[in-house]
Amino acid sequence: MSEPLSESYFPADRTGEVRDVTVGQVVDEVAAVHPDRLALVYAEPPAAPRTWTYRELADEADRVARALLAEFTPGERVAVWSPNCAEWVLLQHGAARAGIVLVTVNPAYLERELRHVLARSEAVGVFYAPQFRGLDLGEVVARAIADLPAVRRTVSFAAWADFVTGADLDRVLPVVDPGGACQIQFTSGTTGAPKGAVLHHRGIVNAARFVAERVGLTDGAVSVNSMPLFHIGGCGVMELGTMAKAGTYVLAPGFDPGHVLELIEAHRGEVTLAVPTMLIALLEHPDLEKRDLGSLRVVMTGGASAPAELVRRTKCTLGTDFTISYGQTELCGVITQTAPADDEGDQAETIGRPLPFAEVKVIDPTEGVVLPVGRQGEICTRGYQTMLGYHGQAAETASTVDDDGWLHTGDLGTMDERGYLRITGRIKDMIVRGGEKVYPREIEEVLHTHPAVLDVAVLGVPDERWGERVVAAVRLRPGTDTDGIGPALTEHCRAQLARYKVPVEWHVLDQFPQTPSGKIQKFVLRDQLTHP
Repeated sequence: MSEPLSESYFPADRTGEVRDVTVGQVVDEVAAVHPDRLALVYAEPPAAPRTWTYRELADEADRVARALLAEFTPGERVAVWSPNCAEWVLLQHGAARAGIVLVTVNPAYLERELRHVLARSEAVGVFYAPQFRGLDLGEVVARAIADLPAVRRTVSFAAWADFVTGADLDRVLPVVDPGGACQIQFTSGTTGAPKGAVLHHRGIVNAARFVAERVGLTDGAVSVNSMPLFHIGGCGVMELGTMAKAGTYVLAPGFDPGHVLELIEAHRGEVTLAVPTMLIALLEHPDLEKRDLGSLRVVMTGGASAPAELVRRTKCTLGTDFTISYGQTELCGVITQTAPADDEGDQAETIGRPLPFAEVKVIDPTEGVVLPVGRQGEICTRGYQTMLGYHGQAAETASTVDDDGWLHTGDLGTMDERGYLRITGRIKDMIVRGGEKVYPREIEEVLHTHPAVLDVAVLGVPDERWGERVVAAVRLRPGTDTDGIGPALTEHCRAQLARYKVPVEWHVLDQFPQTPSGKIQKFVLRDQLTHP
């Protein structure tokens, strides 16, 4: 794009191509050229890391696919309920080759939530870890499926070897459609009950590849991932983006900041993805000074808005490039991203420009018209990466994706004359105080610049006089004296914001309710603050 934009519409950049490939073909292509290159490293202390070359990963995925086809038919849905582990990845690639749709389930879910996902997705099988956080998942599965007759097979990862060993190695694998369903991922539930977004091979593969290209990932690069695999950031952006560049994907069982720092040092990690809450934990960890992180070239973030102060702090402390990505589960991953070469202002204050083949506009949420550049409105996008729909929820799909193919994100933002986007909030998060519209993101940015604040969430709660009042919940840096913190933060905000935007209540918390991908669940927090 050469001409400055006058309207908040960025036409799709059709440079390059959207590859018509499946998840299985990504690994096969690398295995044909670099069969002995390390593809997957699973590192769960105290055990030694388990590793697979690309040839080994392709062969094992074929065996898993044949084992699955002995139990299920292409197109059926099989759930995986487990924290990060090697078997999760092997199941993912086997299901993709078998044409079976993988339903990814948050391992922190309890029985009611698991049953909801299994019923909503119409799953016919469940693979699960033996336990998670002391909970026997097998017992929970047995209770959850008691009234779900469609679920005809369950397999514990403790019995994984037996399941795979029984595969018929002569079974012919089906031809898988790149445009067909690959996974059902349930939305993170920041504003209500999760919905199952049906993602396709073409979308997942290309969205991850375009991210890797904008990051500047080189051939054979090493990535370190601790994002949950049930989230598109883990099994899509990081995993498939690395494999698209024939790189090595180092997988941690979960996010432990000390372990992540150790993995970056031990495996010479070049890129890692961490949402803002994870970044804060990495920067605050006592091992940071002890580790040789000289190999780390780029830190990626996404999933939640990154405060400008956190971006600057990360770059300064780690001495790395930085890139912010923006997307949604419903979009198979990322649609906009900053480039490592972008200047500090763009890195710290925008979410970049659209990736190739993503058409983006900012509209008036009420009128539906495209707004002039710089005006706040709802971000909408369309292109190859849009989900196939919410499984079994036609009305919800229609309210999200309009008749012209535009997906309405529900996020508020602005676009400048270059096509760079800024996130300013969520439509549902907007506070209306006495007729004035207040956007929490603006206040949160101001509070992040206060030296005592580690993390913050601003929200509106009901108020008889004003309709809503502005409330802030803060996490403070260790050792901060809480006496007088409310007045101090009030003064800090009043120096930079109109008085109607300044929070009138302050709550100091040790932690926020979050989705496993690091997003603050404001609807849960609001309930906690209004019904203590």
